[in-house]
Amino acid sequence: MELKPYQHKVIKDLEHFLSYTQKEATPAKAFNQYWEDKLGIPYTPQLDGSFTGMKPYKDNIPNALHIAIKVPTAGGKTFIACNAIHTINKHFYQGNAKAVVWLVPWSNLLQQTVKNLSDSNHPYREKLNSLFGNRVEVYEKDQLLQGANFNPTSVTEQLNIFVFNFSSLRINSRKKDDRKVFQENGALESFRNTIVDKDLVLPDTDETALINVIRSLNPIVIVDESHNAESDLSVEMLNNLNPSLVLDLTATPKENSNIISFVNALALKKENMVKLPVVVYNHHKKEEVITSALHLQRQLELLAIEEEKLTGKYIRPIVLFQAQSNIKGKNNTTFQKIKEQLIKIKIPEEQIKIKTSGIDELKGIDLMAKDCPVKYIITVNALKEGWDCPNAYILASLADKSSPVEVEQILGRVLRQPYVVKHKEALLNMSFVLTASAKFNETLDSIVKGLQESGFSKDDYYAEEAPEEELTPNEILTDNLFSNEPEPDSYVKSDEDFDVEAVEFNPEEEVTLDTISQQNTLVSHITEKAKVEGQTFEQKVNDIEIDDTTSIFTDIMKTAPKVYKLDSQFKEVATTIKLPQFFKKVEEGELDGVSLFEELNSEDQYLNKVSLLDGFKLSNYSTQVTFDDISKEIYAVDFNEQKKTATAQKVSKRAKDILVDTILSKPKASQVNQISSIIVSKLGDMTPISQQELQKYVSRVFDNLSSEQIRDIVDNDFIYVKKIRDKINELTDTYAKERFKILIDSNKIVVKENFEFPETLTFLNPSTTIGKSLYDREASMNNYEQKMIMEVASLENIVFWHRNLERGKGFALNGFSSNHYPDFILYTKKGNIILLETKGDVYDNDDSRNKNILGKTWAEKAGDNFKYFMVFESKQVENTYTARSVIEVLKDL
Repeated sequence: MELKPYQHKVIKDLEHFLSYTQKEATPAKAFNQYWEDKLGIPYTPQLDGSFTGMKPYKDNIPNALHIAIKVPTAGGKTFIACNAIHTINKHFYQGNAKAVVWLVPWSNLLQQTVKNLSDSNHPYREKLNSLFGNRVEVYEKDQLLQGANFNPTSVTEQLNIFVFNFSSLRINSRKKDDRKVFQENGALESFRNTIVDKDLVLPDTDETALINVIRSLNPIVIVDESHNAESDLSVEMLNNLNPSLVLDLTATPKENSNIISFVNALALKKENMVKLPVVVYNHHKKEEVITSALHLQRQLELLAIEEEKLTGKYIRPIVLFQAQSNIKGKNNTTFQKIKEQLIKIKIPEEQIKIKTSGIDELKGIDLMAKDCPVKYIITVNALKEGWDCPNAYILASLADKSSPVEVEQILGRVLRQPYVVKHKEALLNMSFVLTASAKFNETLDSIVKGLQESGFSKDDYYAEEAPEEELTPNEILTDNLFSNEPEPDSYVKSDEDFDVEAVEFNPEEEVTLDTISQQNTLVSHITEKAKVEGQTFEQKVNDIEIDDTTSIFTDIMKTAPKVYKLDSQFKEVATTIKLPQFFKKVEEGELDGVSLFEELNSEDQYLNKVSLLDGFKLSNYSTQVTFDDISKEIYAVDFNEQKKTATAQKVSKRAKDILVDTILSKPKASQVNQISSIIVSKLGDMTPISQQELQKYVSRVFDNLSSEQIRDIVDNDFIYVKKIRDKINELTDTYAKERFKILIDSNKIVVKENFEFPETLTFLNPSTTIGKSLYDREASMNNYEQKMIMEVASLENIVFWHRNLERGKGFALNGFSSNHYPDFILYTKKGNIILLETKGDVYDNDDSRNKNILGKTWAEKAGDNFKYFMVFESKQVENTYTARSVIEVLKDL
């Protein structure tokens, strides 16, 4: 099982964010700078109460980095978390990264999580095993309390995942004696003098209490469904764990969440993760709801049988019968009566199960198993979260007709798509909600709320209501003359109050796909209309492009994005322009190694640094890395600026001592090999250099290590990682630059028209309106840039100008290093296209010189109508212009 593209993006976002924690002094500074760089603007409150930029970091858990990832229901949060643990282990350098506390809100979710993470054949455990070399152990609370396979050595040599539900740890500190994790524990005596830090022992607890062992490990904490962990007791629970990092995973982050990445709901639709749209049909009576649910389940089951013949994928559609939550008396016998009524309709008892807070007939049952008979589940909201069954297709409400249907708590249970593929039968790609409510508009509000709580929107459902009942004149007269007094709103009928005789369904009747439409004309109408709506929905999804900038506005900042269009007076000419970019010619013998897409068809490959590293061998280069300026003092992120302490580093010292002792007990060659492996594992992706090549190189760097140096590397691994990574990047940059020059001169790198101006742009911070801009508004500029472009725009020969966007959204000069995005693109009356890169005088450095070389090379290869000018504010720099001198050139082009 591999990451979906959107899941891979989340992991890259996490890795990118963690790099900021190494550069900035505090989590707050790292978070704020991360978003300022991502959005291009800092957080700025406005006088009217609004704001621009991302709201600042909320320091919810002092002494810990606290971040959140927003993932819609069915987006694969657990799989993302498995991969995130590995990323944190490689790129976060506080605490014991191999001690992970995994928190879940409910016992059923705990059982599911433990089962999946422990099963060596489950994709989650397979991924963890591959990432951590099969050195993974998953513990429940009881195993930890008994010290089963849990000792001071295991906590440093393997990945340890401790799975708890909130209730095991969430308790007022004054009542902690009620929880075993806070009690003295002889089974954990071996931790007292090895792992437990006496300075971290909670007041009035013994050093051997499990909570103190965990605190001393300074663990990573994964909080699943984190919107349930916002109370004061939950915050106290997290603080008691003394985490180094807390990662929240939820579809609905709270206001105080520090979101560093999010999944656009559209991505789930495109990846076939969810059954959408939700088809809603409102009936007149609950008997009709039951009738429709039973017939619809049978129709879906027949379709699923045909699907299995084609694909081999088994699906058994399940109906969730939702009883209303405010049943008079609130006793569990009500659910039993509903079950008895369904049995009266001749539905076999083994096909019906009850799952409520008081009754759990699903315990130990694998609903996905082919021999499982369950087709109907009766519940209120006991399945509201942590229940994973893609076979659930129909949510049928048995609420009284006078009640709005409160489906938001469990709507997400029918959204997950079986096998995460698009099925041939259209109805198997949708989910259904059947109701009988006089307050249908309120019910729809509840459905919209349920979709939003699952990370989706009001556009993701289709609703229809049964036409008004036609009464005979006699029925109308009887109803008016002899009806009882209206019942007060507070009166609610019991859910088992339905007429079995009025339910038209015979489970023993033989039906086929050809005859089923004759059985129930209403279900036939619902499904035919659903197919049409499903096609419309699918077309809409296919037509929409995923735009993360828009999602930042709508999902994270809770505001509407502004769209800026091409100015109508320039649109005709702008849409004919294609800007050239660099492509590497692919030799005939190299075609097998090229992607079988556009690059192969054109026999040219879009140029990037990796494509210039053919033939690069790290083993050919010097291992001279300067470590002289590394301080013996452990670098510490100052989590608590008032106390000026670095708790995280202090906590992890004992675990590091054990690791060092383990390494030093081995022969010299093994010491070098193990310390090199630690560093290589944290270097990250350095494509195209293989892990084996990196291992050999780093081993050469560390060829003659003393015991003291080994201890220093373990204590300061991130500094050594940075030094070695910088050295390798320096070597590859030099090689790529030389190869670029050779391939340009030998005509093996060419320019080809490739980039077009988009019709619309969305960006977070527009600039002041300046004449001749290509779009309605352009992106923000600093004072020098704004002054420069105002002078350029005043030139008579300039037709239009454009503020080029960065970070993959604008035009890039792709060359021998990272992409270069020139600040401005100009177009003149003579048809010249000019790239203008403005530089403050302090930026006369190697980076600017390399960009200037790249830009000049591009202009030369692109032709006489293309120009590149680097413009310093006032400093005279070779092969560049000043703000004053460039105007003389521009006005003649």
